[in-house]
Amino acid sequence: MTERLRSDYCGELRSDDIGRTVSVCGWIDRRREHSQHLAFIDLRDRTGIIQCVVDGSHDLRSEFVVRIRGVVRARPDGTVNPDLATGAVEIGDAEVEVLNTAEPPPFPMHDRTDVDETIRLRHRYVDLRKDRLQRNLQVRAKVNSAVRNAMERQGFTEIETPMLIASTPEGARDFIVPSRLKPGSAYSLPQSPQLFKQLCMVGGIDRYYQIARCLRDEDLRADRQFEFMQLDAEASFVSQDEVLEFIGEAVAEAAEAVTGERPGEIPHMTWLEAQERFGSDKPDIRFGMELVELTEIFAETGFNAFKAPCVKGIRIPGGGDLSRSRLDDLTDQAKQWGAKGLVWMRVEESELNSPIAKFLSEDELSALRTTLEAEIGDLLFLVADEHRMVRHVLGLLRLEMGKPPVNEGGLQFLWVTEFPLFETIGDDGSPVPAHHPFTMPHPDDMGLLETAQGEEVLAIRSQAYDLVLNGWELGSGSVRIHQGDLQGRIFKLLGISDEEAQAKFGFLLEAFKYGAPPHAGFAFGLDRLVALLAGEENIREVIAFPKTQSGADPMTQAPTPADPKHLEDLGLRLLPQST
Repeated sequence: MTERLRSDYCGELRSDDIGRTVSVCGWIDRRREHSQHLAFIDLRDRTGIIQCVVDGSHDLRSEFVVRIRGVVRARPDGTVNPDLATGAVEIGDAEVEVLNTAEPPPFPMHDRTDVDETIRLRHRYVDLRKDRLQRNLQVRAKVNSAVRNAMERQGFTEIETPMLIASTPEGARDFIVPSRLKPGSAYSLPQSPQLFKQLCMVGGIDRYYQIARCLRDEDLRADRQFEFMQLDAEASFVSQDEVLEFIGEAVAEAAEAVTGERPGEIPHMTWLEAQERFGSDKPDIRFGMELVELTEIFAETGFNAFKAPCVKGIRIPGGGDLSRSRLDDLTDQAKQWGAKGLVWMRVEESELNSPIAKFLSEDELSALRTTLEAEIGDLLFLVADEHRMVRHVLGLLRLEMGKPPVNEGGLQFLWVTEFPLFETIGDDGSPVPAHHPFTMPHPDDMGLLETAQGEEVLAIRSQAYDLVLNGWELGSGSVRIHQGDLQGRIFKLLGISDEEAQAKFGFLLEAFKYGAPPHAGFAFGLDRLVALLAGEENIREVIAFPKTQSGADPMTQAPTPADPKHLEDLGLRLLPQST
């Protein structure tokens, strides 16, 4: 029998191991010369670092792959390192076997050094050795395991759905895979398993889940990649509240697996309340600065700028010392967001100091100060316009002024419910669905489907719901329409003809004819959840091999030119970008 290369992991050795002969393997993190005949090696593997005392004559360099065999012993007095889990021990009498040499790494291997992201991704296999990414990927594994445990404990069955599908409208562009066997046709890569999981309900699966890979050809940002992973779930014969319980349990178990603490009950808030109080459908509730309704105060105002359908304000505690140049920058920013202007007021002992204060009555100024609970040293911001614009601008301004870093303030989950069924009126006069067209209307608004005219339909609520964490939308779901007559009414409202419905959703509509149970579901982004649990601002830091913001992979150079023979087999010709 051959001897095992490794008996222990570097980061797991402790004082209890003193006296044991061990064999550890890994990469040389640092080498420090003690004398001509003695050197200290910090050896690193995925569990951590252990200090090893070796013969100084060895030619050992950073990132060499080695095996070190020796005896665990206590570090001498005064040399204990409290910052290391292994800081009380070291490996002495060490024998070194070089398993592989290495060139100097393309960047420093310590997280305290900033490195250009393109360089990091070009050498991602080296970047992955860093403590930060090792930790983040361990967090990701814990989350996946916890989510699976929670779903299976609640009676859900894991089902894999196909990756090569027909194109379905999901709100973003599809990635297309041309068919070699059927020239001129193509598959799409799934933006989500939405229709297949509903078919699982028709098939009697009852409770389905999947950690699903989804792909969307859309612009990338901090919380978005072309390909992403989501916890996808659907259940039959359940209400909205039951779905929130299922998903809440999975999220709580994932958070507990990482932090050691189980979140409390997740609060609920309607979409309208979230918009009125926070100016967002994904509110960050870790801090205050809520939007305050001021319209009634200015009902009889003589100040023309405040003669608007809606006036709201926010209070910035202690913000009164903001410079005039910064206030001017914020005013310009508010205009870029769509506001006609931004009113600011410094709260002083005897007055509200503002360029527009002279246009307001004493009663208006007094009521304003009282309603906003203004205190000396505070700063007030006011916006007047249509309701939607006021909420939008002040919501963004609130985040600009108060949003804490992602890893501060704890985990503040929130369920947002009762989303509008339609988000706007399209150019053709038909309403545009806020979610997919299979979303069930709110039971109290069913009558409006027949009576609402024009923009009145925008008041119809849905049984759709989002899960928000620290201002990030983790995911969304809804109760689904499962009855043909109601689905037909929704299609008619949307201006979707029978022919178009058949072309886009024919296989699902046909399946519904054979007995579709009431069902509801949800999906949340695992990348986003892991990033927040790991305290990262960008999901790229919790994905092993992500793309850059431009969609490129510096390591493999993807996307790359296609092989002409492959294009010939597919009957395709790729055109250069037009100028």
